[in-house]
Amino acid sequence: MKAKLARVLHHSLRIKTVRTVLGAALGASLAFSAGAAAAATAQPLGIAFVYLGNPGDAGWTYAHEQGVKEVEAKFGDKIKVTRIENVPESADSERVFRELASKGNKIVVGSSFGFQDFELKVAKDFPDAVFEHATGYKKAANFATYDVRTYQSAYLAGLVAGYTTKSNTLGFVGSVPVPEVVRNINAFTMGARSVNPKARVKVVWINSWFDPGREKQAAETLIGQGADVLIQNTDSTATMQTAEQKKVHAFGWDSDMKKFGPNAQLGACVSNWGVYYTHLVQQVMAGTWNNSPVWWGLKEKAIDLADINTDAVSPAAQKALNQTRDDIISGKLNPFAGPIVDQSGTVKVAAGKSLSDMELLRLNWFVQGVDGSLPK
Repeated sequence: MKAKLARVLHHSLRIKTVRTVLGAALGASLAFSAGAAAAATAQPLGIAFVYLGNPGDAGWTYAHEQGVKEVEAKFGDKIKVTRIENVPESADSERVFRELASKGNKIVVGSSFGFQDFELKVAKDFPDAVFEHATGYKKAANFATYDVRTYQSAYLAGLVAGYTTKSNTLGFVGSVPVPEVVRNINAFTMGARSVNPKARVKVVWINSWFDPGREKQAAETLIGQGADVLIQNTDSTATMQTAEQKKVHAFGWDSDMKKFGPNAQLGACVSNWGVYYTHLVQQVMAGTWNNSPVWWGLKEKAIDLADINTDAVSPAAQKALNQTRDDIISGKLNPFAGPIVDQSGTVKVAAGKSLSDMELLRLNWFVQGVDGSLPK
């Protein structure tokens, strides 16, 4: 009887031991799984930026790079950023976008207009990634566009130019004749004529976003035609440098260009892309991203006319600039509110009306006061 009881006790002890070991093993397994999941969750968010040029120290790509650096500083090791520079707006960009998506980047950003169709094609093959495109207008489930309202800062620059010019002739170095550039030319012209109805804007096209040689030639041509204040919608500092050499005035574009024209620069139409890139990363991390187009301006601090040269810009111009900026931010002033007439004198926007965002995105005509034409 004692022997039988001993065997029962021994068997019971073995069962408890096995249960204890299994429980410990299961607990360890669960702990490992939880740890692995946590490790997977802690993996940095992969973000890739495709640049048309290299950042350099001024201009379009430089401005985007400053925005990316702002995001890196804010999110630290929570993100991992990849940059690809000097990517042409051609079919080769498709290869670049595809490679970045294949490497697991969850956000892929194309920062130039000509990337749109190539990036969109790749986006359709990688539905789990978010694709963002600067200045475009197309849309897909995982593809969205974003931009800043540069025409607002162009309007402010025009106002300052209207006060400053002595010849009443202003010059605009145009890049590519797309609506974005047409908007900026029109806004600059209307800003100037709002304070100086005699002001006229001459336009010379270079048909490129970045071509320092042709930008320089265009600036020289405009100066030769009497322009004493220049602005550009191109990426290099050539216009500013030419203005400095020829002793006329100019505006920095996309970023401060004062170091290239300390006497020439009246102010800089700066784009603050970090405001949007921070918003984008936060949305993706929170799982709230959507494909609605984003178009931010003065109100969101995404653009401004900054770095005003107080030695060259009169107190009256500075006062008008500050008031006009406030009026645009509050909604009291819309640069594209009527009445607006085109070069032929035809009313395009009646009094009490204004161009919608959709109409602005398709703008293909010049306002009165522009001397130049759109290339066909």
